[in-house]
Amino acid sequence: MSEQAGAVNDATSTVPATQGQTKGGGSSATRVAVVTGAGSGIGRAVALALFAEGYAVVLAGRRADALEETRRQANDSENRMLAVPTDVSDEAAVGALFDAVRTHYGRIDLLFNNAGRGAPAVPIDELPVQTWRDVVDVNLTGMFLCAQSAFRMMKHQEPRGGRIINNGSISAHAPRPRSIAYTATKHAVTGLTKSISLDGRADNIACGQIDIGNAATEMTDRMVAGVLQANLVVAAEPRMDVQDVARAVVHMAALPLSANVQFMTVMATAMPFVGRG
Repeated sequence: MSEQAGAVNDATSTVPATQGQTKGGGSSATRVAVVTGAGSGIGRAVALALFAEGYAVVLAGRRADALEETRRQANDSENRMLAVPTDVSDEAAVGALFDAVRTHYGRIDLLFNNAGRGAPAVPIDELPVQTWRDVVDVNLTGMFLCAQSAFRMMKHQEPRGGRIINNGSISAHAPRPRSIAYTATKHAVTGLTKSISLDGRADNIACGQIDIGNAATEMTDRMVAGVLQANLVVAAEPRMDVQDVARAVVHMAALPLSANVQFMTVMATAMPFVGRG
């Protein structure tokens, strides 16, 4: 699942450039959020939840039609959503995304750094190197590029500061069998989160991470039929409502910049994570 670069969607280019030029943090009337991977699943649910909380939301993702579907579901009569098809692994495309944020809104208060992809479940010796690179390009380099651009805007805007929330995974703690590329990148996201959190202190930039287990989206449909467990037995796993993830992100985002949820784990209660197995 690679990202596809694109230009700003003409249908959303009517958002006034002054909208969103308001105080950063948790309490301004119009805060500006960027959500990557906003065309489906967790990204769409979070984008809609932030929109409902009054944010102007910039939707980034690989498919323009999927981003437009997110806008349709939001009933965006106020033009508070901007769709920017973006390849997060492409430095120029990410630059164009944040140029669009700057042009339309003048600032950014929140980045939900969510775009990611998986890989076929194969043993390490059967994983093509190109597949490894593709996963790293999206899950790690893409997340870095978006965080870097958001950090740069937050550092130099007025008022200064903002919040970055990285989507880790239960895989940032413990792997599934035959998931070395995905697991390695999600472990790396934890290091990215810690470094951004530390480096952002001087500029009022908070950074936290949400680690999600088995949210009910298309990506986890296979859990219902059964997936390979650590003991190499195939078993079905419970899932949770994706709206529970969206509510968790909204909670993290609503804190003042003087407070931060450094790490949050939200998961289906009975999934096989805590304990042996």
